[in-house]
Amino acid sequence: MTAPLTPPPHDDSPHQVWQAPPPAGAQDGGSYEQDGPGMKTELREAAVIAVAVTLGGVLLGLLWWWLAPHVPLVGDEVDKSWVVYLKDSEGEQAIGVDGTFTLLGLAFGVVSAVVVFLLRRRGGVPVVVALGLGALLGSVLAWRLGVYLGPESDVLAHAKAVGKGVAFSAPLKLSAKGALLAWPLGALVVHLGLTALFGPRDPELP
Repeated sequence: MTAPLTPPPHDDSPHQVWQAPPPAGAQDGGSYEQDGPGMKTELREAAVIAVAVTLGGVLLGLLWWWLAPHVPLVGDEVDKSWVVYLKDSEGEQAIGVDGTFTLLGLAFGVVSAVVVFLLRRRGGVPVVVALGLGALLGSVLAWRLGVYLGPESDVLAHAKAVGKGVAFSAPLKLSAKGALLAWPLGALVVHLGLTALFGPRDPELP
């Protein structure tokens, strides 16, 4: 008499091992692979934002050179030596030059902050740093470009060239260097406000 065959284990046995557990460290490795490219992507996006915002300084410099008021100067020859003085000593053109740069910087700060927020609503520290750094570099680029495009910087040579008593424009210069911060500060404040009002919210814990 033969012994009864042992029935095979049922598939619905609670002790049935359906799948081997993942090896130790596999989950951590997966999360590492997921976070690694994410940070690299953020850094690449931040670099693109910084470069794009900096190049916006070219447009700012052109607008400043075009819209800034001209400061009239007059040359005169005294004892065989040339002197240059303001044609209108009470004029406010020099203040207007700084004011124009400041207002344009604030406008560029608002526009750049809105564009960056719309393109990347998630925000993040790299994006904010890139926006502020790019705006500061763009302001410096705009300042130097405006000076380069402006009237000749050698006022004595310019006075001799135009002649005695003939008015000419003073070199374009930024007397208040604090105006360079108008763009980065405006961009950071507006971006912070947009992120606080319209940025994505973390899900509330139950």
